[in-house]
Amino acid sequence: MIILSIRNAQRRRIAAIGLILVGVITYYYISSRTVMMKISRKVGLEAESSEFTLGGEKFRILGGSVHYFRVPRAYWRDRMKKMKACGLNTLTTYVPWNLHEPERGRFDFKDQLDLEAFINLAADVGLWVILRPGPYICSEWDLGGLPSWLLRDKDMRLRTTYEGFTEAVDAYFDRLIPIVAPLQFKKGGPIIAFQVENEYGSYAMDEEYMPYMKKSLLSREIDELLMTSDNKEGFNQGGVEGALATINLQKLKPEHLNLLEATQPQKPKMVMEYWTGWFDSWGDLHHVFPTEDMAATVTEILKKHMSINLYMFHGGTNFGFMSGALEFGTYKPDVVSYDYDAPLSEAGDYTEKYHLLRNIFSQYHNNNTNTEKLPLVPALSRKAVYETSIMYHYISMWEALQFTEEPFKSERPVNMENLPVNNGNGQSYGYTLYETTITSGGTLHSNNSVRDRALVFVDQHFIGILKSKTLELAVPEGKGDRKLSLLVENCGRVNYGKHLDDQRKGLVGDILLNNIPLKKFFIYSLDMKPSFIDRLSGKNWKLVPEKPTFPGFFQGRLFVDGYPRDTFVKLPGWTKGVVFINGQNLGRYWSIGPQQTLYLPGPWLNSGMNQIIVFEEQEAERKIQLVDTPDLGMAVDIE
Repeated sequence: MIILSIRNAQRRRIAAIGLILVGVITYYYISSRTVMMKISRKVGLEAESSEFTLGGEKFRILGGSVHYFRVPRAYWRDRMKKMKACGLNTLTTYVPWNLHEPERGRFDFKDQLDLEAFINLAADVGLWVILRPGPYICSEWDLGGLPSWLLRDKDMRLRTTYEGFTEAVDAYFDRLIPIVAPLQFKKGGPIIAFQVENEYGSYAMDEEYMPYMKKSLLSREIDELLMTSDNKEGFNQGGVEGALATINLQKLKPEHLNLLEATQPQKPKMVMEYWTGWFDSWGDLHHVFPTEDMAATVTEILKKHMSINLYMFHGGTNFGFMSGALEFGTYKPDVVSYDYDAPLSEAGDYTEKYHLLRNIFSQYHNNNTNTEKLPLVPALSRKAVYETSIMYHYISMWEALQFTEEPFKSERPVNMENLPVNNGNGQSYGYTLYETTITSGGTLHSNNSVRDRALVFVDQHFIGILKSKTLELAVPEGKGDRKLSLLVENCGRVNYGKHLDDQRKGLVGDILLNNIPLKKFFIYSLDMKPSFIDRLSGKNWKLVPEKPTFPGFFQGRLFVDGYPRDTFVKLPGWTKGVVFINGQNLGRYWSIGPQQTLYLPGPWLNSGMNQIIVFEEQEAERKIQLVDTPDLGMAVDIE
């Protein structure tokens, strides 16, 4: 009886603690929503003096960037609550056109891309929203968010008033803006500002373009404050009359302040992108920005009465083939992880930066319209180590071609975007296989036509790689007709700079054998969409042979006992390829690093059995590890 009494007392104590926690959470939620509801909606965010006002009251933007398309939908609320608990009052997000309109005229705003739900969720958590709708977003995202089908037009001039571009933008905005317009502040929603395009000063190819973009918003009933965003170098060329200019930086210098004051005297000063870290490229090191340097700059910005948006607050992941690239003399594709050395890690864990920022922002929190204390810091979810997954089954890429569409026959190579696939929209991502017949060996020359990396085969035997820095390759001699195959990978389109119009992928011109252009190609689209993976996984696979042929697909199983948790896929002994879990494309892996693990969100796993498919280009260990900590590679400080 005594034991029973003790246990009952423990249960009551636990229940009481639970009720208290629920009450505290409910209190913070209701008080946050109450503050938002009490603000006058007659006037929105205004920049008529040296300080912002919202609803007629002084307001300082303490913002952070979280992109809905880089975070599994199941975690949207978690990331927002962590943002709120850090002392931020505003969320900013880009809108990726290439995801929302993957084919011309076919739009997708559902599930993971439900922008309306994301914005409403921000309001539920008690966050205002600054929307950055593009059409160009940069963001280390393929082609800066622009859809690849635009490049089917050989005369296309992106980010200009070229008619072929503006017509496409107008059709896109006709679908996008009606979704977000009702969510504006003056209509009772959380959106307090819109950004006009993005960093146009770094491009500046058409002086009529920014006025056109501004009109594109205003003509569709956007009635909140407009902003522009540029770094110091592009600041004077990226603005547009009637929009508040903001600046992007990592280290605040006197010239930044002087530029803002000279351009917009007696206006609020805002850092739209305060870079909390940086992104990584394949073959480089993992970039980190020292925590103490970040904290010192944020403190300095706030002490100068400026508003701030942390880019990124939580970076997330470039799942699939969506990573962009840079090209300043040398082409460098970006990795899958967008951890960014941000305050919240790629998997949503707290970092030292998060806790320092929470202390900093707590000192300024009561100076804003939101006067409640900071919410409690949400609990973290545990990460899991799962048993090593053995790849038991296999199918070569050559055999898998039967699950693609019929090959396209062409006298000369055709770039990915202009292939007659996907309802006339071309191929956007993945690999393209070009095959032709040769009758001799000799010197194969890329003619600078490979975008971006080609594995070369003769009668399905690997002979070498052609890429931007490898222009020639020796083809061995042989008898009779032989099949020459080039498996070309789009490693990511450039997302920043002056080369956007030159981002067609695959073979973009002739390939020369002994200085003679090769002809009569069979071209296969290997975009590895979910439909292809479904067709592939539904077939009878072979057991993995002792010496498998490469490239090839390897299949294994992952058993999850109990509730699925986040984990990280590690592939020691593999060289380069793509990982699919239950049909979800986690992204590329590449042994050159720096990234050595792929983030696998728990919501994408099933309790019980899960399917793993790995496409490997050159070498396979036949097993993959599932670990509880990420490995983003050897780190180097950002200077």
